[in-house]
Amino acid sequence: MAKLILTHEVTGLGAAGNIVEVKNGYARNYLLPRSFAITWTPGGEKQVESIKAARAARAVASLEEAQALAAAISAKPVKLTVKAGATGRLFGTVKTDDIAKAVAAAGVGAIDKRNIEINDHIKSTGNYSATVRLHTDVSATISLVVVAAKK
Repeated sequence: MAKLILTHEVTGLGAAGNIVEVKNGYARNYLLPRSFAITWTPGGEKQVESIKAARAARAVASLEEAQALAAAISAKPVKLTVKAGATGRLFGTVKTDDIAKAVAAAGVGAIDKRNIEINDHIKSTGNYSATVRLHTDVSATISLVVVAAKK
């Protein structure tokens, strides 16, 4: 078992700043290469406090604000314009950063790209959905309309 400090929130495992024990292969092959965690050391306890402080600064302040933002996000679909070929296949894939920018541009509100989970890879134009965690108790579904950019 490997003892790690999470630097990002990992679904089903914990939030940033948590100290977790996972199997060696999961740590070596998934968490560490993607920078979702760092190895735990006695001196690493100081990093835990800074990670938790940074997470608190990014978090939505209250439950009521998170619920209001979730209602606004779920109310209308977000249009995402991307480069695509003639058949509708994208040049690349839609990333969480693209979704966060599109939500902000739509005037719905600002969300952190680290809290967005894409349900499936978005590689062509069409309608998709993504989930965003706004608070520990509140998550919302974003309806995405992916359209090709005009050439």
